[in-house]
Amino acid sequence: MLLALDIGNTNVVLALYEGDRQMGLWRFVSDVNLAETAYQKLLTDSIGDAVASVDGVIIASVVPGLTPLLQSLAQRLFACRAMVIGNADVDLGIKINIEQPEQAGADRLVNAVGVRASYSLPAIILDFGTATTLDLIAADGSYEGGIIAPGVNLSIDALERAAAQLPRLEVRPWANELPILGKNTISAMESGVFWGYVSMIEGLLTRLRSQYGKSLPAIATGGLASLFATHVPSITVVDPDLTMRGLLEIYARNNSTNETDA
Repeated sequence: MLLALDIGNTNVVLALYEGDRQMGLWRFVSDVNLAETAYQKLLTDSIGDAVASVDGVIIASVVPGLTPLLQSLAQRLFACRAMVIGNADVDLGIKINIEQPEQAGADRLVNAVGVRASYSLPAIILDFGTATTLDLIAADGSYEGGIIAPGVNLSIDALERAAAQLPRLEVRPWANELPILGKNTISAMESGVFWGYVSMIEGLLTRLRSQYGKSLPAIATGGLASLFATHVPSITVVDPDLTMRGLLEIYARNNSTNETDA
């Protein structure tokens, strides 16, 4: 069985696969201050008896402080060397056409692989995570670059920290009927967050399509994708499993190569 881990700035998401079939999906908070023994308990509590059946691990991480810790746990718990996105020996099968390819986030490259495997190209990937990112994937599957904006929760955190009189705003599903003009502090903040992000996404998608192709599909993923996608008609589809599918594709590609070499 394969254990796939997506280590993000907010959450660690892990999925267990038997072949192409997902057997389970879990998430817990990313915390570089958490001891290795605590992460071990989180892993074993999540996957339970399947610990004995895991014989492969693949990791995509944007948190350098957690990567070696999870690699060490893979070796200890499953007696296998984790495949880590970004390592020279891991072939993604795509070109990275930016000035400094090593700066591309592992999760964004994995998403590119997932989109190439599942959708018509070229395409835009819109990821609602700690940051809100948009990436362009070319017709041949190459990663062409992207846009990084503060995520919804980061913006709310910044408002709370910088403005002493503003209350903490909770992220929640908002209705299309939410007034653009707030009549109190909370409704004014909700309008800024909700309509502000809807407008930003619509504007960025419009600009990307005007330059790279008006018919480009936009595939949304990430924890908050479903919260906003219903309000942005220019989003083509929401795919919450995109990153995990990309990890599965990369593992299969490299595992096949390793078996051939052996």
